[in-house]
Amino acid sequence: MELLPNSRTESNGSAVIRVLSYNIRSMRDDTDALARIITACAPDLVLVQEAPRFFRWRKKLARLAAASGQVILTGGATAAGPAILCSLRATVERTEDVLLPLTPGLHRRGFATAVVRFGGARLGVLSCHLSLQQDERHDQGGLLLDRLAGLGVEHAVAGGDLNEGPDGRTFRRLAETLQDCRATAPWGGEFTSTPAHPHQRIDAIFATKGIEVLGCGVPLDQPGVREADLRAATDHLPVLAALRIPA
Repeated sequence: MELLPNSRTESNGSAVIRVLSYNIRSMRDDTDALARIITACAPDLVLVQEAPRFFRWRKKLARLAAASGQVILTGGATAAGPAILCSLRATVERTEDVLLPLTPGLHRRGFATAVVRFGGARLGVLSCHLSLQQDERHDQGGLLLDRLAGLGVEHAVAGGDLNEGPDGRTFRRLAETLQDCRATAPWGGEFTSTPAHPHQRIDAIFATKGIEVLGCGVPLDQPGVREADLRAATDHLPVLAALRIPA
C-alpha cells in the first residue's frame, strides 16, 4: 500500500495536511501505545473523542500531547469530551468549545472547534462524539453542519465517533453536504471498531467540497503503527486522512 503524502506547504500557498481522528477512551488503556500511534501518523491535527474529563484532565491530555509531538488546541472537559490537538505547524486564529442541548438521562455532548492556518490555507476544524440515541444523534448532525457553516471559513474538516455507520441516517446527512473522506479516497483499513474484531466504520473524517482528499482510512500499514499498539491503546481504531487545503 502506498503511504499517504507527508505534510507540506506548496508554492501556490496551498497546504497538504494530515488529520487524525481518534476515540481515546479517556486514556484508560495503554497511553504509551496511544502516543506511539499518534506520533507514527505524524498528524497536523488530532481530533480526539473521549478525552479525559475529570480529575486533572488538562494535565493528562497535555501529557499525551507532549508525548506525541502535539499541543492542546482546545476541548476536553469544556467540550464534554471532544478535543483538538495540533502540531506547531498550525497557526491558531480562534477556538470555541460548544456544549450541545442536554437530553435528560443521556450524556452531555459537545463540539471542540477551531480556525487554523497552514501556510496560505485557512481551515475550520471540528471534533465530535455523537449520541448513542438515534434521534438525538440526527439532531446533533444538523447542529454540526450549522456549526461548520458558522465558522465563517470556506474550507473545513470535521471528524469523530459518529456511533453509527455509513448506512445510518445521521452519517448520510453529513455525507450529503460534506465529503466522506474514506469514501472519496479509500486508503488503509476500513473498519474502526473494535480493534480486536474490526467490523464497523463508526469513526469518520468529513471535509467540505473544495478540499482535495488524498487518502483516508485506518493506518494499519503506516510505518511505526503496530497491531499490538492498536489493540492496547483504546477500544477504537484511528482514522488518518491526507488533505490538500487550497490557499
